[in-house]
Amino acid sequence: MLSHDRVWAAIDALAERYSLSASGLARRAGLDSTAFNKSKRLSSDGRPRWPSTESLAKIIEATGASLEEFTVLVEGRASPAAPQSRMAVPLLGFAQAGAGGFFDDAGYPSGQGWDLVELPARAAETSYALKVQGDSMLPLYRNGDVLIVEPGAPTRKGDRVVVKTAAGEVMAKVLERQTAKSIVLVSLNPAHPDRDIPMRDVEWVARIVWASQ
Repeated sequence: MLSHDRVWAAIDALAERYSLSASGLARRAGLDSTAFNKSKRLSSDGRPRWPSTESLAKIIEATGASLEEFTVLVEGRASPAAPQSRMAVPLLGFAQAGAGGFFDDAGYPSGQGWDLVELPARAAETSYALKVQGDSMLPLYRNGDVLIVEPGAPTRKGDRVVVKTAAGEVMAKVLERQTAKSIVLVSLNPAHPDRDIPMRDVEWVARIVWASQ
């Protein structure tokens, strides 16, 4: 039986299945991060508040789930085909990453309609994928390789990172040193110079946590 409680329980279950919180699921679908908060499920006078069909369509698209999968969750039935150990993340090209308007202040893709790539293992809900373009990252990364990056993850010397500058340049390098004043990066390709960039010119730094090769 379709009920208010079952629909909201299905949204929570879908978020958990794809390693997301309710707010993370809302952000990935291009909705307000508070759209699925517990406080939004009842009106001020205590009446049940239902999610819109548009919101449901957006979270299904954002996770790559099927309508049947969501229906199974609403009905409270177990699904033997549930992707318990896989998740999908937004996929961008390096050119998109360098353009304005594609990221929020935390360095996470904003908006909706991204292509998705499925990972072979769980990742943080803020992770996303970048597709390598060109040969500037040879010999480690080739054109077409997919890098999974995690904004806000702790970094240390020797980590492979993706850095975006305020000028819109996006690069994958090895972290040599980072201080309050500057970040020193070693190039993966010896044909390209190492970089010492003032932190005032750095928009974000994200650690590379996985690569398809």
